Amino acid sequence: MTGESAKTTIETPISGDGQPGETPNSPEMPFLDHLEELRWRIIKALIAFSIGCVICFYTSDIILNVLTRPAKQIGIPIVNMRVVGMFMVKLNIALVGGIILALPVVLYQLWRFVAPGLLRQERRYMMTILPAATLGFLTGAAIAYVFVLPAALRFLSAMSADYVTNYYNINDYIGFLLRLILAFGLVFELPVISWFLAKLGILTPAFLRHNRKYAIIIIFIVAAILTPGPDPISQLMMAVPLLMLYEVSIFVTKIAQR
Repeated sequence: MTGESAKTTIETPISGDGQPGETPNSPEMPFLDHLEELRWRIIKALIAFSIGCVICFYTSDIILNVLTRPAKQIGIPIVNMRVVGMFMVKLNIALVGGIILALPVVLYQLWRFVAPGLLRQERRYMMTILPAATLGFLTGAAIAYVFVLPAALRFLSAMSADYVTNYYNINDYIGFLLRLILAFGLVFELPVISWFLAKLGILTPAFLRHNRKYAIIIIFIVAAILTPGPDPISQLMMAVPLLMLYEVSIFVTKIAQR
């Protein structure tokens, strides 16, 4: 075999299915070009985040009316007790709202950054994960607002004595709610992450079933850490969906392996 033919044999691309003829989406890039690409992806994600923040800040009165509705429904007055209280409330709404609105763009920029280095099969996995991750986050946020927050407020209000009138500070209330929404949005990504790891061969349903008892302990610890309030109701209402999501993840990994 000549040197030229040996070189041709060595450089024959191998596909993700073990077949020759498929390479990653683009040629190998120098390290500095990777950094430049990453910089522009981050800039575009930050632009989307900034636009989302501006939109949410100028519509913060409408958003605030929606966020305070659960407290109004159970008759708890909400007051502002700080000079810059309302500004900080609107700023927090803008920041968290900007994250939620920019999430699809951020995930898309992440996808565009890693896609050139992926094989065809891996790119197909990523195209499924991006909308699923967005849907999972929004589902968790909706559950936190519709079910968890009213139950937590009723429990906390029931702790009051007859001679004590409950007034909620607007900063504490909005901070509690926004942290709850973010926490539930993040934990609802568990099945999506499990599916992706199973597709890559890292996670198996047998591993999840074998370690279920340890997972239950970890889930209750995570629920205690992520829930913004110390009340057991909000912690329990996070732990229960996490337990259900863990069982869903076992089912999802089983499907992914097929």
